[in-house]
Amino acid sequence: MRRIIMNLAMSLDGFIANEDGSFEWIKGYEDDTLNTDNQYNYETLLEDIDIVVMGNRCYEQDMHLEFKAKTIYVATHSTITDYDNIKFCGEDIIEVIKEEQLKPGKDIMLFGGGQLINTFLKADCIDEYIIGLIPVILGAGRPLFYSGHPPIELKLEEYIVDNGIIILRYMNR
Repeated sequence: MRRIIMNLAMSLDGFIANEDGSFEWIKGYEDDTLNTDNQYNYETLLEDIDIVVMGNRCYEQDMHLEFKAKTIYVATHSTITDYDNIKFCGEDIIEVIKEEQLKPGKDIMLFGGGQLINTFLKADCIDEYIIGLIPVILGAGRPLFYSGHPPIELKLEEYIVDNGIIILRYMNR
């Protein structure tokens, strides 16, 4: 069965974007002295993905343009006609993606935002969590994790340090 993989960057205080949705703060710094030997390769992750799921705010910020070779599901309450590789899902996104999991293909990536991730957390259907901790404290913004979901125990599979960014890869137990 295809895995659902959450892949997001987060500030040390838990935000995935500024209050206005911007994310220019997602960067490391020019010091590799603490880098681990193993390094994160986003392109390799994308090679193993053929579906990307994102919220409407991500779509409105043109984040879908990064994934032209993938099928993109956009969770939205608006009625929008599908086009090209983009499918708008106004119905239960969890059920739609669970159906996709049963079909042959590569893994499925949850790209954002926090409300979409919370929906998947409540259903406890995320198999892998890849979180890049960015060395910044924003003080306010759009959170990655909301309340209202059950506790989910995770197992740390890998950690990577890359120019001040710590990438944590957890598996759902």
